[in-house]
Amino acid sequence: MADADPQIAGPEEVPQPTLLSEAALVISLGIAVLALFVFGWLGDEVLRGDTQHFDQAVRGWVHQFVSPGMTRAMTFFSLLGYNILIVEMLVAFAVFAWLRWRRAAVWLAVAMAGALALDTALKFAYHRVRPVAFFGGAPHSYSFPSGHALCSFCFYGVLAGLLSARTKALSWRIVIWTLAAMLVAVIGLSRIYLGVHYPSDVLGGYLGAAMWVSTIIVLDHVMKRRKKRRKG
Repeated sequence: MADADPQIAGPEEVPQPTLLSEAALVISLGIAVLALFVFGWLGDEVLRGDTQHFDQAVRGWVHQFVSPGMTRAMTFFSLLGYNILIVEMLVAFAVFAWLRWRRAAVWLAVAMAGALALDTALKFAYHRVRPVAFFGGAPHSYSFPSGHALCSFCFYGVLAGLLSARTKALSWRIVIWTLAAMLVAVIGLSRIYLGVHYPSDVLGGYLGAAMWVSTIIVLDHVMKRRKKRRKG
């Protein structure tokens, strides 16, 4: 169990506020605000069609690296952004229940529910038609923002945050965050490679996720402060 491992925090352990945690709060708030403004600008560019040159240039460049092996790899990584991600999410909830990380389970559930709601709302708000897919058929949903990019950013980003906050070894924290960042990046790239999204769709997904994840971090910090005050 979590209590028996000195490298893992207790099930409901709330760390004492530190200068680093306070700085993380300010940074998270700044990221949320910045992502909101950049997303608004990008969405306006998409609506006006001003991203077409950028999108086509990036799609053309990525398509230079097409090969059967690369296509199989990109198809697999694309599945990690939705289909396999659902299985991973269920496994994460099961592990959190076993470790008695109730707060972690709640925040992961909130993160993913918010990600799905945000993705659906934004897709219907922008009504962007999908590009012509390079491989197979494109999904029937709208294109902007990329749901795979948004949901993978939220899932792997929040999961990395929850795990690193409960892992005491710095080396393991670095490994966790590195793996999460690589997964999110390659999933977004896979959607461009397969041709089912424009590059600006993927960027929009990342920005939308950054807004939501940063907001969750701020809310979590505020709730931990309140919990400390009640105990004090």
